[in-house]
Amino acid sequence: MTRKKVPTTTAAPQATHSRFPIVGIGASAGGLAAFEAFFSGIPRNTKPGMAFVLVQHLAPDHKSLLTEIIQRYTPMPVFEVEDGVIVQPNCIYIIPPNCDMAFQNGRLHLLNISTTDSQRLPIDFFFRSLAQDQHERAIGIVLSGAGSDGSQGVRLIKSECGMVMAQSPESIEFDSMPSSAIATGLVDYVLPAAEMPVKLIDYVNHAFGKLSRLGASLTLRNQTSMKKIFILLRNQTGHDFSQYKPNTINRRIERRMAVHQIEAIDDYIKYLQQTPIEVEALFLDMLIGVTNFFRDPAAFLALTEQVNAKLFINKLLGAVIRVWVPGCSTGEEAYSIAILLVEAMEAQKLSYTVQIFATDINRRAIVAARTGLYPESISDDISPERLARFFTAEPDGNSYRIHKGIRDMMVFSEHDLIKDPPFSKLDLISCRNLMIYLDAALQKKIIPLFHYSLNQGGLLFLGTSESVGEYDDLFSALDRKSKLYLRKENIYGRPHGSQRLFIPPMTAINAAVRQNITQNAFPAKLPLRELTEQMLLQHFAPCAALVNSKGDIFYLHGRTGMYLEPAEGEVGINNILKMSRAGLRSRLTITLHKAATTGEIMHDNALRVKTNGHFTLVNLSIRPVTSKLTGTLESPLYLVIFEETPGINPEQMQLALADNNASRIPDDNLHLIAELRRELQAKEDYLLSTHVELESSNEELKSANEEMQSVNEELQSTNEELETSKEELQSVNEELSTVNNELQAKVDIAAQLSSDMNNLLDGSGIATLFVDNNLRILRFNPLVTQIINLLQRDTNRPVNHIVSNLVNYDRLGEDINSVLKTLIPIENRVQARDDKWYTMRIQPYRTLDNTIEGAVITFVDITGTKRIEDELEKANRLFRLAVVVRDAYDAITVQDLSGRIIAWNPGAVRMYGWSEDEALLMNVSDRIPEALRKKELAKMINLGKGKIMKPYRTQRLTKKETAVEVWIMATALINETGQMYAVATTERVNEAQTYQRLPT
Repeated sequence: MTRKKVPTTTAAPQATHSRFPIVGIGASAGGLAAFEAFFSGIPRNTKPGMAFVLVQHLAPDHKSLLTEIIQRYTPMPVFEVEDGVIVQPNCIYIIPPNCDMAFQNGRLHLLNISTTDSQRLPIDFFFRSLAQDQHERAIGIVLSGAGSDGSQGVRLIKSECGMVMAQSPESIEFDSMPSSAIATGLVDYVLPAAEMPVKLIDYVNHAFGKLSRLGASLTLRNQTSMKKIFILLRNQTGHDFSQYKPNTINRRIERRMAVHQIEAIDDYIKYLQQTPIEVEALFLDMLIGVTNFFRDPAAFLALTEQVNAKLFINKLLGAVIRVWVPGCSTGEEAYSIAILLVEAMEAQKLSYTVQIFATDINRRAIVAARTGLYPESISDDISPERLARFFTAEPDGNSYRIHKGIRDMMVFSEHDLIKDPPFSKLDLISCRNLMIYLDAALQKKIIPLFHYSLNQGGLLFLGTSESVGEYDDLFSALDRKSKLYLRKENIYGRPHGSQRLFIPPMTAINAAVRQNITQNAFPAKLPLRELTEQMLLQHFAPCAALVNSKGDIFYLHGRTGMYLEPAEGEVGINNILKMSRAGLRSRLTITLHKAATTGEIMHDNALRVKTNGHFTLVNLSIRPVTSKLTGTLESPLYLVIFEETPGINPEQMQLALADNNASRIPDDNLHLIAELRRELQAKEDYLLSTHVELESSNEELKSANEEMQSVNEELQSTNEELETSKEELQSVNEELSTVNNELQAKVDIAAQLSSDMNNLLDGSGIATLFVDNNLRILRFNPLVTQIINLLQRDTNRPVNHIVSNLVNYDRLGEDINSVLKTLIPIENRVQARDDKWYTMRIQPYRTLDNTIEGAVITFVDITGTKRIEDELEKANRLFRLAVVVRDAYDAITVQDLSGRIIAWNPGAVRMYGWSEDEALLMNVSDRIPEALRKKELAKMINLGKGKIMKPYRTQRLTKKETAVEVWIMATALINETGQMYAVATTERVNEAQTYQRLPT
């Protein structure tokens, strides 16, 4: 069968997006059988109305026969994909080898891969592009295979309201891939491959048939029906989805109705009432969290810069960095921030305690986040350096586990951002891609809540499609593209438009006052005296007091005793309102409140202040303090100025007299009534001010209650985390017991191996000594004690301190140091005092991981070998001497003390004619002429007595009985006892000699 190809065309497709479902099918090991079962299950006469794209792990260097094989099981055309091919319905497309494939605008695009890629995840890669392009028309199917490829793609397909199927693990041999997909909790159907086509066709008919075009979109607009669904969800899960965006909710409900082939919304409501498990499934569909490690790398890079520039500023070493990650899903975002903070602290060489609260309403996601176990596909999002440092590969090779150091920073808990109290005193909030699912009204409540939860200068990190909206007065943008914001201070909690801000439990002003009451002192950094005198010098220099909005006095200038006096009760911080004299208190309270509220200079003239039995007319001024020196304070300061009225006009004098002598001037009641009205108005103003303060206090108490609820929620989260930790510790304890048993078995094995090694070393006859890198003795076997004077207590002593029995060798320490430096073994022959010889070898001690941890010194006894070598040397010397004798031109002979010839060299044969055999039967006297015999024998006797004989000239007989004149050098041969046992002669013919025949 020839392989069909779809011709590549350069013409653009008619529609940018297909209007039919695209089914992506991923498989690996065992995938061929699964493909066959799947396509065999499609009815032969049925047109499914969808396109099938097969992604299998293929060998990059082998031609694929999958196209021909699949064609045998289906009447639909089967194509191996060419780059840019337009996808048509009722067709099957197969990925070619050595490629990744993506779907975009109705076309399949191929991307060449490098042969050096260590790990490919082609199924995840295709599912991701399919979800982004087709949205609810994307369908993902995970069949047989090893590993976890496809799991991340399943999340993305479900986030776009697509549908997911997985092959039932019990029906296949290689179940890792479908099991990993099922573990996400997002798979709609778990079926054998042969049963999938029928369910798939039914789903497509319901999801994209008449129901989707006519009925579903209309029925889902029925607000009454929607409210019923929200009630069912809230009753079973405790969470309210009524403020989520309607489009998101509708798409999720439509998808669930298509999964169960339910056409009417009312029927689906009945199904929810009868099937609690479907309520849970709908709830999980609402909560699909599309997340991964370091999502949007550019945004995380911007966050790193702002963390270095803003988050650590003014933080004392050892302080706590508190972070909140609402909507954390399975924890990738929270762990990413933890890794980022660790790297930032290391880069700046800082040390802080990091505490990250990661929350979500999805209990399954929280359990997965606590486990910290992620599929191998995270390697696409994390650099190899971070992967090696912050993760540990599991033994099965299909997943990674977060390191304990990062896990210990996290507190995971169930938390509803909408109804539960928020966390507080935070330095960073990362709420990314959560608010896009909420309606505008709910978003307007959440942004002020984040403002309340953050510390001054805290950071808010939002998703790329989110912003703070109209709350620019609460947050300033640090990086608008990356959605990074800095919290602004709003200590009054003023309303924003029609919405009232979430007021913190203690305003910055109250915090400053509370701090002063506790410390009874003002912060030393602010030069209060200089500040007060500077303000007074700008005007006049009357009596004055520097106070805050509550009237607490920080500095007094001038003689204020005419206006202020100590108040009764406990002595704490002085308050000008409690210390003011009669006639001043009520007006001072009202005027100070107006100045604090408006921020303007306030005056109140001609106040009648009672001083020492009479009244003084006083002009009161309150000026807000504006100076660069006050920038370090959160609470503004005010300067209260008292000025005695320099002159009294007739009207004022008349009022004063009317007040002091009312009984004497009964006719002047009009002035008295005016004065009383004036005081009454002052009392009303004072009561109004008190009422306003009471309302403010109530709001603060309410905020304090919210703060306590937040702390309670935090404690509950911590308690839940501790309970989880307890369960984990119990599990760890069981694992430790198992490991302990395994270790005990290994200890027994190690003990046995140690015994075997000791017996091996002792039985080998090799003396062995182990030293560490500092030349300290670690271990030795008993044979070493014959060479080096060692005792058992000498362990850990330097080897140089031990006396050895070696002769003429004292370089042991130097040689060991040389080996440790160069790693080149040294071998020497050494002699002991007992005349034994050893081959000493020094070599590095290498561990199994190729680490040098000292040296090993071995001594091999070679005494027998040494003796044999000596004997061989002697034999060699004799052999060399025999060669000299044999090859010499001169006649060399040896005779014993009786004169018998015992050695006769070839030179003698040439010179005298007798062969060696003949000569060995002769006596030396047979070769001496008769006339010289007696004299010659006498010389031999003298040589035996130790007399030295010089070379002399004489005659010797030849075999032909002729005399030849020779020079003779005779030498006595001495044995080991010093006795002469023979005479050796070297005889050379005199070149001037004449031969003569002797008479017979």
